[in-house]
Amino acid sequence: MCSGAGWLTLSPPTRGDLDEPQGGLPKNFTRPCLLLLLSEGQAHGYDLVVRLADFGLKVDPGGLYRTLRSFEREGLVRSRWETSDAGPARRTYLITPDGESWLRLWGGALRESRRFLDRFLTRYEMVVGEETPVLDGE
Repeated sequence: MCSGAGWLTLSPPTRGDLDEPQGGLPKNFTRPCLLLLLSEGQAHGYDLVVRLADFGLKVDPGGLYRTLRSFEREGLVRSRWETSDAGPARRTYLITPDGESWLRLWGGALRESRRFLDRFLTRYEMVVGEETPVLDGE
């Protein structure tokens, strides 16, 4: 008979031991989305907030401007003040060649992630026998 020494005792995981499944978008998904929008043409901050909704993103304007400032420090975008007779001056953001390079890298990484997710979902649907339901608003 063996004593307990040297044996690994496993107990079933409790609900609190496991991470809850997280649906939604990749971490920092706002960054490639911003670069993509700016690759389509120069834009003002508020315009970017509105257009990010097309990706399912609800962005805090303050956070957006911090990200854009960070992009400027990193050399991914540049900005300039645009004056208008119709209202106050607004900052316009443009993507740089380095930003375009980063956008291509993000696109490749997201494409690779999609391949892994597609493989998982194909096998999941074979086992479960149904398509994965889509969560609304999450």
